[in-house]
Amino acid sequence: MRSVRMTSVAVLVLLSLAAAGCGKKQQPVLAPAPPPVAATPPGVAVPRPPAPPQRVEESLPIPQEPLPEDSIANRSLDDLNRNSPFQPVYFPLDSADLDDQGRMVASANAAILKRYPAWVLTLEGHCDERGTAEYNLALGERRAVAVKTYLVSLGIPQDRLRTVSYGKEFPFDPGHDEPAWSKNRRAHFVITAK
Repeated sequence: MRSVRMTSVAVLVLLSLAAAGCGKKQQPVLAPAPPPVAATPPGVAVPRPPAPPQRVEESLPIPQEPLPEDSIANRSLDDLNRNSPFQPVYFPLDSADLDDQGRMVASANAAILKRYPAWVLTLEGHCDERGTAEYNLALGERRAVAVKTYLVSLGIPQDRLRTVSYGKEFPFDPGHDEPAWSKNRRAHFVITAK
């Protein structure tokens, strides 16, 4: 029995020592000291160590005034169509062929379309009041398609352009003379989605 008691006391003493040893902090491991610097003979240039990196201050971009053209994108469809950035393309009497002036206007309108690639347009074909309703509807369609074809040739995706003909139903100028009729023979640009 005495040996059991001695063993129990020995185990208790060992456990006490182990618990007391766990509470001690270990000493940190020190990094090895750098090697000693050799003495440089007089007159020999000692290379300087590289400079530590400098902190670069982040600069905020300077806000710029929006360009007048950029304010176009924020306008509503109604306002865009009321004060349209697009010019109509005018046609000679009984013609759906683009002349030089028509190509120049259509090219300027294509540049606007390229600047705002989300816009979808409807190209309306219009005629003057002369001729039958059927003839003017067909001529208006040919005019709208002619402008669409030219815009596509300039790189405007076909799926952004719709055509419709109104014939003589919606004149720009209600007059009954050549100055009024020349304003009514046109392809009109209407923004339908943006």
